[in-house]
Amino acid sequence: MGKKIAMHLPFTACRFALFIILFKIIHTIAPLCNVILPIDLMAFRFFDFISNMHYLCTMDEQKKLEIEENIVKMLKTVYDPEIPVDIYSLGLIYGIYVNDDGSVKIDMTLTAPSCPASDFIFEDVNMKVGSVEGVTSVETNLVFEPEWDKDMMSEEAKLELGFL
Repeated sequence: MGKKIAMHLPFTACRFALFIILFKIIHTIAPLCNVILPIDLMAFRFFDFISNMHYLCTMDEQKKLEIEENIVKMLKTVYDPEIPVDIYSLGLIYGIYVNDDGSVKIDMTLTAPSCPASDFIFEDVNMKVGSVEGVTSVETNLVFEPEWDKDMMSEEAKLELGFL
């Protein structure tokens, strides 16, 4: 019974730590109270308890914001080889989404659909964002809506490129 339940639950490091803590508590308190629980019943109760404790292992909003800020710093080091302005200031990043498990989804576009440097830019984004502390995986999605135009650039980028 306990083994069947265990196979259906993801066994993360956080749940493993909770397992060790609960195991020690049960084995400390049960003998003091003269309580004897069958091991299958203990396992069932433990896995039921752990499956309802996922909120203890999730990332808080402050940590997500910190990771997102670090991602933006990293994205400001990614350049299109043909343009002397970083992709974040160019307005090519449409969205950064940080999930509770540390996985990151980035929606971005290119200045032109047939950009010859697209592979280079995507690899650089994935590598640099993946190196940010707290990020477990990166998914970069290429989107063309809304269509990019120079009005999406920051004031600094417009100044650098002579649009101001």
